[in-house]
Amino acid sequence: MEIHFAENLKKLRKQYKVTQTYLGDCVGVSQRAISHYEDKNAEPSVETLAKIADFFGISIDELVK
Repeated sequence: MEIHFAENLKKLRKQYKVTQTYLGDCVGVSQRAISHYEDKNAEPSVETLAKIADFFGISIDELVK
């Protein structure tokens, strides 16, 4: 199974017209962390992953697949 978290995160963020800073503030991480997730330089904790999925109203499975 191939994970597409970085691509999905960026796509969703742009679709909802949300900045990296705003998303980071809403889920409790920095703008830099969101940037690293999108650039595949870092992976979020399970807790942060759940918060991001909740923010967009989707399941974790939808976010990472």
